[in-house]
Amino acid sequence: MKTYHPLYIGLFVLLLTTSCTIVRQGEVGARRTLGKIHPQIAVPGVVGFNPFTTAIIKVPTRTINIEVRMPLPSKEGLTIQSDVSILYRVEGRQVPRIVETIGRNYEEVVILPVFRSAAADITASYYAKDMHTGQRAAIEKSICELMTSRLLDRGFTIESVLLKSIVLPPGLSQAIEEKLEAEQDAQRMEFVLAKQRQEAQRQIIEAEGIRDAQKIINEGLTPMLIQFKSIEAFNRLSASPNSKVIVTNGQTPMLLSPQQLD
Repeated sequence: MKTYHPLYIGLFVLLLTTSCTIVRQGEVGARRTLGKIHPQIAVPGVVGFNPFTTAIIKVPTRTINIEVRMPLPSKEGLTIQSDVSILYRVEGRQVPRIVETIGRNYEEVVILPVFRSAAADITASYYAKDMHTGQRAAIEKSICELMTSRLLDRGFTIESVLLKSIVLPPGLSQAIEEKLEAEQDAQRMEFVLAKQRQEAQRQIIEAEGIRDAQKIINEGLTPMLIQFKSIEAFNRLSASPNSKVIVTNGQTPMLLSPQQLD
């Protein structure tokens, strides 16, 4: 059996290990041969190549989070400090073109400058207080849409832009808090007034009901009805087994008990 010199074996192993690489899940590879980028991408798996003429440039295609702290201009000319998260990903099929035209430091070259420009354009249309209230979601969406319109054709997808913290100037922050407290007090007072109006309306309705009932009763008490009711009372008294004395003027009976006669 033919044997090989250990030096040859070592060179073979070295050549074998340096002529292949592993592209992991969530990334693709761009093949560069003698300075030229091939348009085909290397998909996840083991990729073989000639280490003397070719290199595999790996680019992540999973979602990447960039943390940025920057001042944002407001409509009234104030500067608002903010911590921002930019969630983006690279389109795998565009990796060769990105590596060829931009390079591997595409975050500093393209994404961050586009973000700074888009953020300044959007926030300059809003008041500082809007960044601290319910308008924040609208600002985030507008920045994301503007960045997408500028970067999608270049191979980048902006998933979202998140304004995580907004630091307002001390005077403005206090003014906003005082305004919010005043609005809450006004809403609370409006609730109390509405409740009082409802109670007053209830009392009016109750009084009108009592008035209408009394009016109906008064209109129904005619002399003939009163005389008829008196005759009914005489009949019920006469049928009673108890001893009693009835004093009447012929219209209204008055009942006296034996104790009252003693």
